[in-house]
Amino acid sequence: MKTIHTEKAPAAVGPYSQAIYTSGTVYLSGQIAIDPAAGKIVTTTIEEQAEQCCRNIEAVLAAADTDMEHVVKTTCFLADIADFKAFNEVYAKHFVSKPARSCVAVKDLPAGALCEIEAIAIR
Repeated sequence: MKTIHTEKAPAAVGPYSQAIYTSGTVYLSGQIAIDPAAGKIVTTTIEEQAEQCCRNIEAVLAAADTDMEHVVKTTCFLADIADFKAFNEVYAKHFVSKPARSCVAVKDLPAGALCEIEAIAIR
């Protein structure tokens, strides 16, 4: 098992890793819209936050020597299911290989985030 870490994505804010690589698979922790340079969420719309989530995932995948084309499964969390359509528009631009996915609305997300995306990729 190998821990994956990059400064190009937000640091873990608890006892977990950005990702773990094992047996040809990369398991990414959920990414919210924290701007790694600012260390906090700096955007306010679902589109902007979804975009930052995807950029964070891309950075972690790059550190794990893989990319968005190799994502096989995502789990998406929305603070408001009414954001589903707008979220999907951004998501579709990044996850062009159309991995398997679950998407659910939740009561709250860390740091007041509007969305969170976790992923599993192959390498």
